[in-house]
Amino acid sequence: MDSDIIVKRGAKDSVFVHLFQDKKYVLQLYKALHPEAVDATEDMIEIITLENVLTDNIYNDLGFMIDKRLIVLVEAQSTWTANIIIRALMYLAQTYHDYISKEELNVYGSKALSLPEPELYVIYTGNRVADKEVVTLSDEFFGGKKTDLEVSVHVLTDGVQGDIIYQYVAFTKVLDNQIRLYGRTQEAVTETIRICKDRNLLKQYLTEHEQEVRDIMVTLFDNETILKGYTREKENAALNEGISKGEKKKALEAARNLIKEGLPVELIARAINLPISEINEIKSQMAN
Repeated sequence: MDSDIIVKRGAKDSVFVHLFQDKKYVLQLYKALHPEAVDATEDMIEIITLENVLTDNIYNDLGFMIDKRLIVLVEAQSTWTANIIIRALMYLAQTYHDYISKEELNVYGSKALSLPEPELYVIYTGNRVADKEVVTLSDEFFGGKKTDLEVSVHVLTDGVQGDIIYQYVAFTKVLDNQIRLYGRTQEAVTETIRICKDRNLLKQYLTEHEQEVRDIMVTLFDNETILKGYTREKENAALNEGISKGEKKKALEAARNLIKEGLPVELIARAINLPISEINEIKSQMAN
């Protein structure tokens, strides 16, 4: 066993994203959500991958269009947070924006636009029993008070025996058990894959992509540590090079003002050319 290889904290999310990049499994997901859609095919599916403009990254959440529906599935949650409603809303809003632009629809016209019908879901894989099948913006954020905006998200916890939702949730629980037994080691990954194949959980996917799944579930600890150290060194060098005390004072003051406005740390760092680590430190000081 290579002691430098550990299971990533986001291993489940990585598998979730990789699994549902394949239309074959997206179709299985759609039919699990809509058993009546017996005639649905992979050709009917359009997977929507959005860019996260704040972090230069893709969302881990899944969006796809099929049969005049726009389905958003927030990545599997092992720790419950009501913020999944906001994430789903943001994904939906951005997707509608892109759809309207792509189809050249006129939002200022008098005729109502023809839009795909939205459906919002989250797969919850945590140990806490989900007490609601649907969570809403009004209940979770405004104490049940109805506002001018309402959002509902369906909570999926186990699926139906044998369907893709059931298999994915079962896969995450097997992984959790193996990590408890072996720690965040490569052995935990190996045993997870073996057990899931034996139990017919994502068997076809794990058989076809076993090495890829192994690769996306683990990280090289030494390389990760070196990279973090290198990044800190480069940040400090850039900070010390050519920045006068006066300029630095102005930058720090600008950072404090932007933090007060509630802007994301990544956006502030990019706007005023300070390292994210320093913005986080200022934010922490302001909170005390």
